[in-house]
Amino acid sequence: MSGRHLMNRLFYFTIEDESMLAESFGKLERDFFAVAYKVDGTDDVFVTTQATKEAFDRHDVSYTVLAEEETSKVAVLHSALSQEELGDYDDSLKALALARRAVALACVGRNGDKDLGFDLSDGVGKYTYFTAPAGHTYIWRLFSDRTEAADFLDKLTASHKEALDWAEAIPLESADELRTFG
Repeated sequence: MSGRHLMNRLFYFTIEDESMLAESFGKLERDFFAVAYKVDGTDDVFVTTQATKEAFDRHDVSYTVLAEEETSKVAVLHSALSQEELGDYDDSLKALALARRAVALACVGRNGDKDLGFDLSDGVGKYTYFTAPAGHTYIWRLFSDRTEAADFLDKLTASHKEALDWAEAIPLESADELRTFG
């Protein structure tokens, strides 16, 4: 991640009419990657990146900012392939994590992988996906706290030190430290 992204923020916002989002995205520059994710458990709260917020402002999109979070509070663990394709989209990944009430996410595979190395029998609620502009869809494991991340990565990576160090360095202890709306 480049230094210019270290102090970016993610914004929780609401908009008068949800259908206005699609219209608003149509106003933005064609080559601009804009994101807005609905926050789990809310009717009308979304989270977006600083870049998308700035684009909304340039195009006079009407919305109300409710709160903000520093991007540095959410941790992203890439695989080698996801880093290559999605390294410039960390803020978008972090917005996705916040919308799902997670403090971290780790790339655990790519769509089409024959064996992801873990069991999905407990359900898929802790997983999400993000499609790179190049077209590959990456699968991400969401974590609501450091302990969950460490336990999962300990099993997935056979106690790989770098993965466990990453989990221990997640800035927030748990999702309880995130802003709430309801």
